[in-house]
Amino acid sequence: MLSLRGVCKSYGARMVLTAVDLELAAGEYVAIMGESGAGKSTLLNLVAGLDRPDSGSIVFEGSDLGALDDDALTVLRRARMGFVFQAFHILPYLSVSRNVALPLVLNGEPPGDIGPRVAELLDLVGLAGRGNSLPRELSGGETQRVAIARALAHRPRLVLADEPTGNLDSASAEQVLRLLRDCVKQQGAAAILVTHSAAAAAMTDRVCRLGASGLAPG
Repeated sequence: MLSLRGVCKSYGARMVLTAVDLELAAGEYVAIMGESGAGKSTLLNLVAGLDRPDSGSIVFEGSDLGALDDDALTVLRRARMGFVFQAFHILPYLSVSRNVALPLVLNGEPPGDIGPRVAELLDLVGLAGRGNSLPRELSGGETQRVAIARALAHRPRLVLADEPTGNLDSASAEQVLRLLRDCVKQQGAAAILVTHSAAAAAMTDRVCRLGASGLAPG
């Protein structure tokens, strides 16, 4: 599904990623760990097509990201990728239901299909009946559940999660991580989780550690 070969990235004189190789199969859930500044978030940005490597290749479901222009990358991200961030990025002025519906609206889903899909997802993440709530009325853990529902709304093939529990207490973090794993598996997606947490990494299928020489089994 996803193949990275010899990916390198630098910013000025600072080499951030060196000869990174990664193979991710459909349905696989992989954790990427490493020291702060090792380039974990940079790697996710490259996989998402938000940045481009200096050298090497990134192929996602047969599409060479390096051969796509910015418009094509935007379409690919919107249709086939989902994102969960540490800072949630939930729109504060939209209800829970409208936040979750946003990817479906942007992808042009028929209006009659959006409501049932949103209701299905809110039930899946344990927020049935909270669709009319505003984000300010939710706890941190509940807000991250909304973010997970939104990330999965359009049934993405790949989910990218960047420290998704960094702002949560330990109990909420464990619940959110289990929910993310179970939802990803249930929908048959693949996922990459960037984390500092050994407990979070233990919930994935395998762990890779990012260092100066690239990615290695963790």
